[in-house]
Amino acid sequence: QVHLVESGGGLVQPGGSLRLSCAASGDIFSINVMGWFRQGLGNQRELVTLITREGNTNYADSVKDRFTISRDNAKNTVNLQMDRLRPEDTAIYYCYAIMRTSATQYESNYWGQGTQVTVSS
Repeated sequence: QVHLVESGGGLVQPGGSLRLSCAASGDIFSINVMGWFRQGLGNQRELVTLITREGNTNYADSVKDRFTISRDNAKNTVNLQMDRLRPEDTAIYYCYAIMRTSATQYESNYWGQGTQVTVSS
């Protein structure tokens, strides 16, 4: 069994910054891609950013040049630095990973439980 646990959400004023962290734990054999999705009230879950094990990244156009994803392969963690936050960034942010456990021969998608980010004055 594996888990993804997020931390770092909260309330911030427009223009401010927040840093989200996510740690993967459990019976992990390997982690391929890690990243973040978000879901605002009344909206579908959408991709924010992904990072491969090699460090290749991609970002949604709405967060490019404001958000930065990073990863520590040794610690099985992924972070999201969010700068110049806007009210429209308000959402529940979900950590995501494609992982293989020691018990399986294939990779699966895993999700954290989410952390609330609210951008408001």
